Amino acid sequence: MRIRRREFLAAPVLVQAARAQSRTTISIRGDQFLLNGKPTYPGRTWESHKIEGLLMNTRMVQGIFDDENPETVPLWKYPDTGKWDPERNTREFIAAMPEWKRHGVLCFDICLQGGNPQGYRRDQPWKNNAYRPDGSLKPAYMARLKRILDAADRLGMVPMVCLFYFGQDQYFENDEAVRRAVREGVGWLSRNGYRNVLLEIANECNNAKYDQPLLKPDRIAELFDVARKSFRREKEFLTGTSFNGRTIPPDHLIAVSDYVLLHGNGVKDPAFITTMVERTRASKSYRPMPVLFNEDDHFDFDKPSNNMLSAIKSYASWGLLDIGENNYRDGYQAVPVQWGINTERKKGFFNLARRITQG
Repeated sequence: MRIRRREFLAAPVLVQAARAQSRTTISIRGDQFLLNGKPTYPGRTWESHKIEGLLMNTRMVQGIFDDENPETVPLWKYPDTGKWDPERNTREFIAAMPEWKRHGVLCFDICLQGGNPQGYRRDQPWKNNAYRPDGSLKPAYMARLKRILDAADRLGMVPMVCLFYFGQDQYFENDEAVRRAVREGVGWLSRNGYRNVLLEIANECNNAKYDQPLLKPDRIAELFDVARKSFRREKEFLTGTSFNGRTIPPDHLIAVSDYVLLHGNGVKDPAFITTMVERTRASKSYRPMPVLFNEDDHFDFDKPSNNMLSAIKSYASWGLLDIGENNYRDGYQAVPVQWGINTERKKGFFNLARRITQG
């Protein structure tokens, strides 16, 4: 019998048939995350601190990375082949996911415009973008994303899908292209039937490098509305947006968010992580809702005090940003990414997550 190879690009991505019902669901009750209707890490406490209902996570935004700039593609070549291969990158991402979950990390960020693969480099000449300039989706990117989201659904994991990143938004033609990108991105998630996905409109919407006015704090609430009008059911995708490190989101954006995203970048004293959570909950727009750090580039996992532990003791979920050691060559945001738990920093995070959550 001849086996027919699955063709991801046989039909336009925008008319793709809906997939079978998602096996995994994510929801919120008060300030807790629920996985398949039950609090995450059920009954778990750690050193008298409640862990149940938190969502340990890590920034893995390069899972569908590619580069359409021929001048920068050689930067990402694999050492063993001398070539860049986006399909290999996605395959190796999926192969690593079960090990992340075994360590109690249930959630990962993935972005349709990726992240900076060279740490904090100021200019970003590469073109890693799941959107065309008019905001329409590119089928090859979405095929890779579908493979990752399907794998997460099977594993019982929660992808946080980010729509925009400040290193790539300059390629959109205008406001309408940005709105179209939201409609098509969210519509694609909806038609594919995912119920295990959290939605992040934009990474660090107050970052000064954003070019598009709609992606800045004074207007990004408009995109929350565009996204929700693309849902097929109420609260289909719990929605938020993140800000630069040390920043407390303004009241008007906490008001429209389903959960609050914070970043710990720039926080050198773990006590300030506690302060950030307290100030967030003091907002006049705050109501019982989860607080989640989905990016923090501080480590010290072997010390009794660090940003991760301060967040957890404040009953806030925490996520690692690993830009890598050795000149950004081995972090989870560095391309080509080594998706395994292969460095001391990665081991420190995952082993501590496993101790806290019991895996």
